[in-house]
Amino acid sequence: MTDHATYMCRCIELARNGEGTTSPNPMVGCVIVRGGQIIGEGYHHRAGEPHAEVNAIASITDAEALKEATLYVNLEPCSHWGKTPPCADLIIARGIPRVVVGMIDPFAAVCGNGIRKLREAGIEVEVGVLEQECRELNSRFITYHSQRRPYITLKWAQTADGYLDNNRPADTPATWMTGAVARTLVHRLRAVSDAILVGTRTVERDNPALTVREAGGKSPLRVVLDRSLRLDPSAQVFDGNTDTLVFTQVGNRSAASERYSLCEVAEIDFPSGWQAVLEVLYARNVQSLFVEGGAAVLASLIEAGLWDEAYIFVSPLTVNDLAGGSPTEPLGIKAPSLPEHLRAEKQIDGTSLYYFQRKTDV
Repeated sequence: MTDHATYMCRCIELARNGEGTTSPNPMVGCVIVRGGQIIGEGYHHRAGEPHAEVNAIASITDAEALKEATLYVNLEPCSHWGKTPPCADLIIARGIPRVVVGMIDPFAAVCGNGIRKLREAGIEVEVGVLEQECRELNSRFITYHSQRRPYITLKWAQTADGYLDNNRPADTPATWMTGAVARTLVHRLRAVSDAILVGTRTVERDNPALTVREAGGKSPLRVVLDRSLRLDPSAQVFDGNTDTLVFTQVGNRSAASERYSLCEVAEIDFPSGWQAVLEVLYARNVQSLFVEGGAAVLASLIEAGLWDEAYIFVSPLTVNDLAGGSPTEPLGIKAPSLPEHLRAEKQIDGTSLYYFQRKTDV
């Protein structure tokens, strides 16, 4: 690799330290180099706190060294006042003569303005070093701003013969299809998501808590679809322990607010499909949405092309095993399917993990 690529790799590595804590801001790392040596580093720790460039510059005690240095950052320095001052202004004020940027910021308030401001101040700026890697790092942030919707991750567990569940009575608990390691991974995926969504049937059949318990990090906003207010108000998702948003049909707001008193309610016209749901989530600054079921919800998102990546845990168990060897017709709930050419596979905790990534303009 070139020196530029080496230092940009370090920026990306630093940026990942902010995964799960920077949203709605992007993950950003910064490296400052003088004479072929890294003299300062920093990354954005949390939304509302100093940006990566600020932290990297603050790590250097010799202010004069900055005047002979090159600053590397995976995302264009901001040029506007938000919760913190513009990083471009700080770079100019400190007399840093060269800046290497991984990619232009898609956020409209920045989007080339930071680079222009630096160049107008006489700073040499190079753009596009490891651009694809930088884009992949912040794919959620980019999708949110370029497509005006959350980045959507699908997840489900299925039997070896392609079922999400057996045809069990509603009062019979589901059989675990994965082990402890897989469950920890799922909770980590929850922790780095802004929101987690399930449909009505999933709440009825599984009564999930949809919280982060087996990994470090915050619990995401819980999003529940309940068009006709048929769910039991005592279900775990309505317990008020974590912020919860219930989508229901237009006209149900008053009844829904009374029924699910610890939750926020959003009315939508359900025949309009996913557009209304995603518009509400976009307006709430939800940049990443983790969808855990059920079958109809997952299948409709796939059919609409509204997904970006998917994690499918394939158990060695069959649907007959879930039914205790005495299946009845129909055998169970069939799992959705995704294009095989997008699949990557690895083993985790005795379970096959299929990972799919749908290439978009990110």
